[in-house]
Amino acid sequence: MLIDSNIIIYAALPQHEDLRRFIAVHAPAASVVSFVEVLGYHRLTARDRGYFEDFFIAAPVLQISTEILDQATRLRQKRSIGLGDALIGATALVYGLQLLTANADDFEWIPDLDVVNPLA
Repeated sequence: MLIDSNIIIYAALPQHEDLRRFIAVHAPAASVVSFVEVLGYHRLTARDRGYFEDFFIAAPVLQISTEILDQATRLRQKRSIGLGDALIGATALVYGLQLLTANADDFEWIPDLDVVNPLA
């Protein structure tokens, strides 16, 4: 499984204890893009920064390869998709991973990508 940035953020909220348990049981990987998106947010509190840093220490963080770049480029050539989403979707495709995201509609058009919204 590959976890999208929005699920990492939702899991930090007190009301999403079930999501935190799900993540603990399934130990999904994250894209290096999510690392930048989540930790790079300029308004993170010290508490949230610590929580997210701990998450990224525990989770495998998948780097961007040439194959992922090629796949992301093909996705962007087919349809308007943000760079971060293209790279995250491409990472899931290249690694053959299910994508966990709260924005399933943004990815459902991609053939062979297994998209699940764990909040639904």
